[in-house]
Amino acid sequence: MDSIDWDLFSSYAGLICLALTSIFAGAYGSLPAPKKPAKGTKSLLQAEDEDEDEEDSEDITDRLSSGDAWMFPIAGSVALFGMYMVVKYFGKEWINWLLSWYFSIAGVGSVWKSSVSLARLITGSARWRKFDRNRVLILKGPRELLSASFRTPTIMMFPFAFIPSVLYSMSEGSSKSVLLTDILALSFAHNALSLLKIDSFKTGCVLLSGLFFYDIYWVFGTEVMLTVATSLDVPIKLLWPKSLAFASGRGYTLLGLGDVVLPGTFIALALRYDHERFLKSASSSSKGTFSKPYFWATLTAYAAGLITTMAVMHVFGKGQPALLYLSPACILSFFATAFSKGEFKDAWNWVDDPEQQLRTEGQDPKDPKTLCASLEESHASLDQNGSAIGHASDEMEGGEEEAVEQIDGGADAKLKKRKNKKRV
Repeated sequence: MDSIDWDLFSSYAGLICLALTSIFAGAYGSLPAPKKPAKGTKSLLQAEDEDEDEEDSEDITDRLSSGDAWMFPIAGSVALFGMYMVVKYFGKEWINWLLSWYFSIAGVGSVWKSSVSLARLITGSARWRKFDRNRVLILKGPRELLSASFRTPTIMMFPFAFIPSVLYSMSEGSSKSVLLTDILALSFAHNALSLLKIDSFKTGCVLLSGLFFYDIYWVFGTEVMLTVATSLDVPIKLLWPKSLAFASGRGYTLLGLGDVVLPGTFIALALRYDHERFLKSASSSSKGTFSKPYFWATLTAYAAGLITTMAVMHVFGKGQPALLYLSPACILSFFATAFSKGEFKDAWNWVDDPEQQLRTEGQDPKDPKTLCASLEESHASLDQNGSAIGHASDEMEGGEEEAVEQIDGGADAKLKKRKNKKRV
């Protein structure tokens, strides 16, 4: 029996850790921002002051519906085949140059955003809000063209976000730096998972089922996937050297970002569903962490699917379509968890729609009733302030009149004393 190849197994383990870390961070980044406890309806001025900071407010992004999900494999097939035709008939050099610059420019914003998220996690939200807020406002006459506000650390981190992209673009040779490639790829995966959200488990099942057949066809049925994957040298893959000493002599194991982001959207949805269950449960009044049965089940299934992919690849010595194993693993883990908890109907019918939740809670900022209530609250607050000022003014006037009377009375008393002295 041959000795165990620890260099190769360490490469598999490192790649799995990178993928799981990326999904874990991206899933938590997709959670909605915590809501502050409401002490009554807020005035428009208070709401505007709280919403002024773009970093502290959550943008409600559009969710991917089941109608969009089934188009993913079709759009992916068109893009993949187009790339294959370009590489085959025009060569890979110029397209690698073009895509390298494109991803380098996009990497600046991606690394910046991921760095800010990491800094906020380390410092904590309460301490982060104590930093000065700097606002940039561009006007054209009375019309506002652009408005953005950033905390001081966010601005200070912006120049450092250029470093990975600049070094990556300046790298020469057929293979870019593995460290720089992983930094850019991890930031792309984190931001994609934070922004790309599916609206329900139905949509997730449709998406992963379509990608299951997509991966099988393009990997086993044609040479397209292999040709494109080996031709493009851009930061859309995770790499780990096949060496305990991180040497590059034996090459690298790689995992495409699509095998991280697309199953990761399903896992992130499971975490948001766990969070929604927590908010609706009786224990939602308690502070701290919440139970995550769906999240841990799907994340564990993803890890098992990835291990299976690498085991089959190792045994047969041939590259495997990862989604062939990852898609069924994630879907089956959801079904198993939902049925075991007796919540399948609720989970299957649940829709992750923040706007609908706001309308249900009567907090939809676009609702005319909410606007009217805020206006009435603001007017009532102004009336109360005006009444208080008027009352204070009346008291001041009354105090002045009383003081004048006291002064006049004191003057009369002094005059009487002087008259009495003269008589004596």
